[in-house]
Amino acid sequence: MAITAAMVKELREKSGAGMMDAKKALTENDGDQEAAMDWLRTKGLAKAAKKSGRTAAEGLVVVAVKDGLGVAVEVNSETDFVAKNADFQTMVAGIARVALTAGDYDALLAADMGGKSVEATVAEKVGTIGENMTVRRMAKVEGPVVASYIHNAAATDMGKIGVLVAANGSDAGVAKQIAMHIAATNPASLSEADLDPALIEREKTVLTEQARESGKPDAVIEKMIVGRMNKFYEEVTLLKQKFVMNPDVTVGQAAADAGLEITGYVRMEVGEGIEKVEEDFAAEVAKTMGG
Repeated sequence: MAITAAMVKELREKSGAGMMDAKKALTENDGDQEAAMDWLRTKGLAKAAKKSGRTAAEGLVVVAVKDGLGVAVEVNSETDFVAKNADFQTMVAGIARVALTAGDYDALLAADMGGKSVEATVAEKVGTIGENMTVRRMAKVEGPVVASYIHNAAATDMGKIGVLVAANGSDAGVAKQIAMHIAATNPASLSEADLDPALIEREKTVLTEQARESGKPDAVIEKMIVGRMNKFYEEVTLLKQKFVMNPDVTVGQAAADAGLEITGYVRMEVGEGIEKVEEDFAAEVAKTMGG
């Protein structure tokens, strides 16, 4: 397959690798971005292993907590201007209140909100504000303790990142600190047992190939993989991560010291996973002025 400049640019931005290395990686892997990223990591040419999680849509994440139940809802808009609009924020707050009694996402869209369904309310607001909007997703947690945290708050309980933490115990203060930790570190799962098996297998494959590049015997490589996978789990699973409030202990230990058992969490960021088409604003204005 033909390797385009755009493909090379995308891989360079993800990996930090040089142009020729990025092009070679794509050529060796038939243009597959993920496989090319793994190839670069195997060769030690990628400066960072983090996946790109570009925020590609505007809007707000809103959270609500009541009687041991926490909900997070993402409501998207086309521009950040609308996300800062008081009418939009009022609607988003209302959707969060309704979400507390809705069983799931489909039930939320159909739920009554001031005499109209949530879906109809959003459609009406589109006509009023003149910009496309959508209720993208909803998530819930439940427990004796439910803590919430909003990062980059635009108004009360809504902003660019929303986190909910559910726990057994009673220390809501430490649960809130753990929610702040989650906002900062974005763990892949609560524990090793909750990790996507495909993610684990992919990491093992990359680490194995990296170890083989060293030329060491298989017995040594096997021990290297065990150690490196443990390091991987410490980086991506919440309970094994170093607690940002006290890096001398893990999150799991900090929770245990406070008499908490973390049972679940939600981290929701505006636009994650949506690819945004970058536009030349000046050219768009000129086009509009030209009719």
